[in-house]
Amino acid sequence: MKHTILFICTHNSARSQMAEGLVNHYFGDRWEAKSAGTEKTVVKPFAIQAMAEAGIDISHHTSKTIEAFKGQQFDVVVTVCDSAKESCPFFPGKKVVHQSFVDPSNVVGTDEEKLAAFCRTRDEIKAWLDKQLPVLAKEFEV
Repeated sequence: MKHTILFICTHNSARSQMAEGLVNHYFGDRWEAKSAGTEKTVVKPFAIQAMAEAGIDISHHTSKTIEAFKGQQFDVVVTVCDSAKESCPFFPGKKVVHQSFVDPSNVVGTDEEKLAAFCRTRDEIKAWLDKQLPVLAKEFEV
């Protein structure tokens, strides 16, 4: 049985979307990931492009609010930004983890500089997942 994980960010437009895509791509045999935000917006084109450069297609992802998962229980809920941690009305998880990542959407510069920021955040999320998912999975083993 797969463990379930929900990533929450304010806008569900970049960090949480990339985390969902990374988990489902690299760890999909053991984990099923979803993502949501405290506000509904759109998935950032640079997030889609950064993930595509890593061979992961999130172009079909849509931004959704945490309300979309009301009534569902996840093994783990991860807030990936400080704002979501402070403003989220509920955390539908057996375990709640906070791991803030730099918001690449705030980078000002050329398109190349903006894309590089999204790629850095993607890589930081991947490194964190590589380290933390095995630890989190052990907590649910009987």
